[in-house]
Amino acid sequence: MIRNSLRVPQKLFSVHRRWLNRVMAFVAIALLTCTAITSAQAIPLGDLLFRGVQAGQLSNLSDQQEMQIGAQMHQNLLSQGVRLSSDSGLNRYVTGIGQRLVPFNRRARLPYNFFVVQDKNVNAFATMGGYVYVTTGLLSTADNEAQVASVIAHEMGHIEAKHLLGQMRQSMLAQGLASALLGERRKQLASIGVDLLVRRPLSRTDEYQADQVGLRTIRDANYATSAMPAFMRKLLRGSGGSPTILSTHPAVPDRLRALDNAIRSGPTNRCDQNDRLAACGLDEGAYQSAARQRV
Repeated sequence: MIRNSLRVPQKLFSVHRRWLNRVMAFVAIALLTCTAITSAQAIPLGDLLFRGVQAGQLSNLSDQQEMQIGAQMHQNLLSQGVRLSSDSGLNRYVTGIGQRLVPFNRRARLPYNFFVVQDKNVNAFATMGGYVYVTTGLLSTADNEAQVASVIAHEMGHIEAKHLLGQMRQSMLAQGLASALLGERRKQLASIGVDLLVRRPLSRTDEYQADQVGLRTIRDANYATSAMPAFMRKLLRGSGGSPTILSTHPAVPDRLRALDNAIRSGPTNRCDQNDRLAACGLDEGAYQSAARQRV
């Protein structure tokens, strides 16, 4: 009879059943993860992150959730004494540089925000969600606009690659904080991010990657690519104490070699043929009047 003509060996049936169970388990996990992610608009950020979603899944944050954490980190920085410059002209100038770079960043959909920090130390940093900061000390040290652009592009590289978010995930896993943060939510996440920003420099690998992203960005935006290694060399040659940016952005000599190689072997832009163009950002007189005299 037909119903007796097809017999599946018991061993093969058992293997197939185990395989099917595994597939169904993976499908269930995938559906739960997708549901958590796509429900971001309806579920508060804290509940989304910690209602059964562990620290290892922080990399799945939506842009909107990342922006919310970045906004909270911004408030934390201000409450901890970071002072923003009140010079509207200087802020417009730096924002103009940043917005020229945004279209060439691979996370250009983020609403990038650029801030000038009133601080004589030479430094720059980025949090997440599009928040980028440069100090008045850096602006007074740079020779030209292209050098400032190279620093901003580097910091945008950290955001593009989600470096701080990766650090936060690693820190939470190392400290077993996934469940401890259940009641703390977004504010606690932002506190972890600020603490990492202040206390732990990014890895060499992260710095190399941000350099390469930054170099690509200023090249595509038609700034002079030579400005990036030139500013690093200026900081290394500087007299007195080491600039803050050299301690928070380590391994500068090795990074310089990698940048020089990338500039020599990589594609070119119009400034590589004629760096006297005003758009290349190397006019020191123009920069003097636009920024250095204001800080």
